Amino acid sequence: MRSEYTVTQVNTYIKNMFTQDFLLRSITVKGEVSNCKYHSSGHIYFTLKDQGGAIACVMFRGDREKGGLKFNMQEGQQVKVSGSVDVYERDGKYQLYARQIELDGAGALYERFEELKKRLRESGMFAEEYKQQIPSYIKTLGVVTAPTGAAVRDIINVATRRNPHIQIILYPAIVQGDQAPESIVRGIEVLTQSNVDVIIVGRGGGSIEDLWAFNEEVVAQAIFDCPIPIISAVGHETDTTIADYVADRRAPTPSAAAELAVYEYSRFLQDLEDYSFTLTKAMNRKVSALKMLESKYKESLRLLSPTGRIKDRLLRLDQYQDSLQNLMDRKLLELRHRLEIDIEKLKGLSPLDRLKGGYSYVESDKGENIRSIEKVKKGDDLVVYVSDGIISTKVTDVKSAEYLSE
Repeated sequence: MRSEYTVTQVNTYIKNMFTQDFLLRSITVKGEVSNCKYHSSGHIYFTLKDQGGAIACVMFRGDREKGGLKFNMQEGQQVKVSGSVDVYERDGKYQLYARQIELDGAGALYERFEELKKRLRESGMFAEEYKQQIPSYIKTLGVVTAPTGAAVRDIINVATRRNPHIQIILYPAIVQGDQAPESIVRGIEVLTQSNVDVIIVGRGGGSIEDLWAFNEEVVAQAIFDCPIPIISAVGHETDTTIADYVADRRAPTPSAAAELAVYEYSRFLQDLEDYSFTLTKAMNRKVSALKMLESKYKESLRLLSPTGRIKDRLLRLDQYQDSLQNLMDRKLLELRHRLEIDIEKLKGLSPLDRLKGGYSYVESDKGENIRSIEKVKKGDDLVVYVSDGIISTKVTDVKSAEYLSE
C-alpha cells in the first residue's frame, strides 16, 4: 500500500532538504530587481530576475539594520544578493532570504545615474521654466544620432511621411562608447550654427551601458545651453536618461520624436481650410453686425434730424387723433346705450303707457291730480284722461271704499 502524506509533511520534508544543502545555505545570486516593495513592517519583498527566470526574495528588517543594504533599492537595478534559499512552509514556496545586497555592474552605473540626476535637479536644469516650446510648424529638422541603424531610418521615414517638404540635416554622431559624449555635444553645436528649427538627439534601445553617453553631464549641459528646442529620443519607451530630463521635450522613441517635431502636412492644409472657413464666417458675422449697427445709426439720425422729428410728431399727432376719435366713439356708444336704458325706464313710468293699459288720469279743474276722495266734493268739475281722449265730468256723488292689495 502506498504511503500517504499531508501537505505540511511534504513541505517540511522539502524544507529539511533545502536546509541540509550546503550551497543553498550560503549563496550569492545576481540579477535585476523587480516588484520591489518596502513593507510597513520594515521588511523588503522583491523579485530577482534575469533573461531565463525569476526568484522571490525577502530581506528582513533585522538584516537591513545590520547594514545588509546601504542604498535605496529600486526597480531595474542590477544587484548581487547574498543569503540562503529556503522554503516558506505555509505556502510551499521557496525564496531567497537576503542578508546582504550590493549593486553590481550596471547597478553601480544606476547609482551614478541617480546621483547625477539628483545634483542636476537641484541645480535647476530640469525646471519647467527653462524648457522651450516646440514650434508647431518647422521647415528644418536637425538630427543628432548614428548615421546607420533603425533610429535614423525611423526618424526620416516618419518625418518625410508627415511632411514631404521637410528638410532634414543629420549630424552623424557616435552614440556609444568613450567618444560618444564629445561627438553628441559637437553635433548639437553644429546644428545650432545651422539654425535648424528643432533638434532631435537620440538613438535606439540598449542596455544602460549602451545608453550611458546620454547620462553624461557634458551632454546634459550642451542640451540645457542650446538655444534651439531639443527633443530627446533615447532608447525604448521604458528607457530614461539624463538627457530626457534636461531636454525641452522627451519622446519615448525616435519615431515618436519625429511625430512631435514635424507637423502633418495634409493636416496643415486641412487646418488652413478650416481657418479660412472660420475667418470667412467671422467676417460675415462682423459685416452683418456692422450693417445692423449702420441701420440703427441711420434710424437714430432720422429721429434726431428736424425733418425726422417733424415727421415723428405728425405721426404721433395722427396716432393721438385716432386714439381721441376711438375714445369719442366709445364714449358716444356708451352714452347711447345708457340713453336707451333710460328711455326704457321712462317708458315704464310714462302715464300714456298706463292709460293704454286701461287706466285713466283724473285732474281737478285747476289741474291738480286727484288721487283721493278727500280732494273732491259733490258738484266739482273733473277732467279724465283716457287712452284715446279727454272726458269732462261733474262729481255727483262721493263714496269711500277699501280695495284689497297684494
